[in-house]
Amino acid sequence: MRYSSVIQDIRKLAVILAVFVLGMQVAFAQKPDAGKGDVAKGKDLFSNNCASCHKIHEPSTGPALTGVTSRRKEAWLLKWVRNSQGLIKSGDADAVKLYNDWNQTAMNSFPDFKDEEIKDILAYVESVPKPLPPQDPQNPKVDGKTADSGSTNIILGALVVVLLVILIVLLVLTSLLTRLLKQRDDLDEADKEVVESKFDLGKVLGSKAFLGVLTAIIFLVIAKIGIDKTMDIGIQQGYAPSQPIPFSHKLHIGKYKIACQYCHTTVMKGKSASIPSSNICMNCHNTIKNGSPEIQKIYTAIEKNQPVQWVRVHNLPDLVYFNHSQHTVAGKVACEQCHGKIEEMEVVQQRSPLTMGWCIDCHRQTLVSYTAKDANGKDALNPYYEKLLAFHKSKGKTQFKVEDIGGLECSKCHY
Repeated sequence: MRYSSVIQDIRKLAVILAVFVLGMQVAFAQKPDAGKGDVAKGKDLFSNNCASCHKIHEPSTGPALTGVTSRRKEAWLLKWVRNSQGLIKSGDADAVKLYNDWNQTAMNSFPDFKDEEIKDILAYVESVPKPLPPQDPQNPKVDGKTADSGSTNIILGALVVVLLVILIVLLVLTSLLTRLLKQRDDLDEADKEVVESKFDLGKVLGSKAFLGVLTAIIFLVIAKIGIDKTMDIGIQQGYAPSQPIPFSHKLHIGKYKIACQYCHTTVMKGKSASIPSSNICMNCHNTIKNGSPEIQKIYTAIEKNQPVQWVRVHNLPDLVYFNHSQHTVAGKVACEQCHGKIEEMEVVQQRSPLTMGWCIDCHRQTLVSYTAKDANGKDALNPYYEKLLAFHKSKGKTQFKVEDIGGLECSKCHY
């Protein structure tokens, strides 16, 4: 038996595996999860306790929270959230500076928050991507991956771990075999030369096996890019088309506080939110800025008895059923939850991915509001949910989520 060939084969295999693992890690490296807490729980806590004073990516009543976990130590943040005034009175330099920088505006204290809850909030804050700038409508950029892409990455990550274990085993095996053979006296010259020689990387890199593995890695990288591009088809996050008449939501909603329902008349009672008709515009612009060239386009459309050709921003596939009134009335979903801060947009853009996975995640996390306004305008139990609520209470649950009432059934959203 030629021991030299066995050792050489193992060494080649070890190098090939090492290169393959390195290539897989480079090709499929993913951004680590932000924070150490539960992002879903953190989102609920942030919405209920922090959103009135803080925005994630821009200042509000309080400072923007982006990158707060890198600017402050976790122990400091825990103290600050629980009792900011106490930390200021203690003379903490960072706390005093922050207090003075924000006109000595006192932050609410949350003494009942547990460490885990504060960490959940921080995890959510760090998980929120920065809003995308307006994109070319012909070439919209996409942020975020689908659930299917995430599953693929998990599988590939597990494969890398397995290959690493095999690589370590091969290296250990090579070392033990070489050590044992050095103790033998019956080796021929060829075996001795291999056992005592240093590893020749050049020969391995030029071998057919190595070149084959390198080709496979290149193929996998190209396949990964192709899969990601395929999964992104139809996603128009960041889409901000030019409109036939420049319309500033920032001016109309942000400055003049016009309610969304004034222009989008069916958002509370219909499947579609509706595109405003020209007569709605003319309620104001028959006297306001009626000499403007842009407003004259509305007059022209009315004279020709034609609608203004507004470009739809938020689009869903034809196979998807979505009802605005079900979400705004029954679900009590705020417009900004899906559409973002419309009142801050000069040009409206699609802020949410509107993918199936995004909708499913919302249905899994959102608690059902089982109250409705009675004849006196007060909250009362919605009769529609009366029996369902009684059933859940019998199972020890006082609340249930959208997924518990059929929110994940295919026929609910697909024709």
